[in-house]
Amino acid sequence: MYNIEAGSIVWRDIKRMKVTPTEQADYGLLEGDLLVNRVNSRELVGKAAVIPAGMEPSVFESKNIRVRLDAEKALPKFISYQLFARGSRHFANNAQQVVGMASISQGQLADFPIVLTDLDEQRRIVAEIDKQFSRLDEAVANLQRVKANLKRYKAAVLKAAVEGRLVETEASIARREGRGYETGEQLLHRVLVDRKTNWSGKGKYVKPAMPDLGSLPALPDGWIWATAEAVCDPVVDCHNKTAPYVNSGIPLIRTTNIRDGQLLMDGMRFVDQPTYDFWSRRCPPAPGDVLFTREAPMGEACIVPAGMTVCLGQRTMLMRPSPAITASFLLAALMSPVIGHLIDRVAVGSGVKHLRVGDVERLPIPLPPKAEQLRIVTELDRLLSVQQTVEAEVDANLRRAATLRAAVLSRSFQSTH
Repeated sequence: MYNIEAGSIVWRDIKRMKVTPTEQADYGLLEGDLLVNRVNSRELVGKAAVIPAGMEPSVFESKNIRVRLDAEKALPKFISYQLFARGSRHFANNAQQVVGMASISQGQLADFPIVLTDLDEQRRIVAEIDKQFSRLDEAVANLQRVKANLKRYKAAVLKAAVEGRLVETEASIARREGRGYETGEQLLHRVLVDRKTNWSGKGKYVKPAMPDLGSLPALPDGWIWATAEAVCDPVVDCHNKTAPYVNSGIPLIRTTNIRDGQLLMDGMRFVDQPTYDFWSRRCPPAPGDVLFTREAPMGEACIVPAGMTVCLGQRTMLMRPSPAITASFLLAALMSPVIGHLIDRVAVGSGVKHLRVGDVERLPIPLPPKAEQLRIVTELDRLLSVQQTVEAEVDANLRRAATLRAAVLSRSFQSTH
């Protein structure tokens, strides 16, 4: 079902299997066949594609239905475009719900109402749609290239930020002005001394480990490599059970709610006060805390907004910045390709990669002087706000292209009545 997209077969992440000649004859796909998705989320069930010429011998999985048309009555693309135009809405209203997924039957697909005209008119309509879609595809491809470039730009800016190349370093400014300054090493030492002095936790105080410098890149003057547990107090893992959801209450932050440094409210689930109290007894998330995903997906992060009470969901962690580091700089470090590369190196798992709690605690974090952190964050905000504005315009144009595509289909089939 993942290989049907926007009315076409998308040849990626292809699964392969051995089949007998009989199975190939029964379940093989031929040029001109329609492949229709019968099990998916409600908004995607019923998506379809025409099997193109030249595709290598293939079979279809059980979540799809193959439709072989009478070539004397209908062109495959003519029917496929109608499924593209109206199938999603039609089947979403008629599909059965099956364990979180929607399902349509072979009979429901067979009963899908189509507009039919003679073959010459079908060819004319398909040719016109192809022409309009070709123009839209070119525009969308250009927008996608811009979006990819924006993503590379953001990664480059974040990389420069955590490597000390985004703003003038505090060491350089201090030399020019003939004054001293507190280095990252001195800052960290002061904060850790205060932490030990004020220690009130269980057992004997254990000094946070420092990273192995042998595998880490060099940092500018005045910077130091630390670990997440050294610059955060504390690092807390989530509860390991599924929370009971309620219709409204305290937002439960799942990994799907954390993307690209932002906390997304779309699809938010909620828990009641007793669940929140139990799950947050070790360390209730507070505004300014950094939330971090350690699995599915791995390595995403965001900051808890001001004035918001949230509960940690499964596979998330809380990192509370100590006075040694600002939340925004810690977030930038975690999102940067520099730390992303280190995250990938320590991830474990043969299937779904994930991070263990200890791996996150020992994750290397670059620590510049505090004044330099503030300048870096200010410059990041300026540069990335421009990137976000342009990306929002690109996304708006992509949505506009989707609307135009739907309008082309609607006009094309209205004209056949």
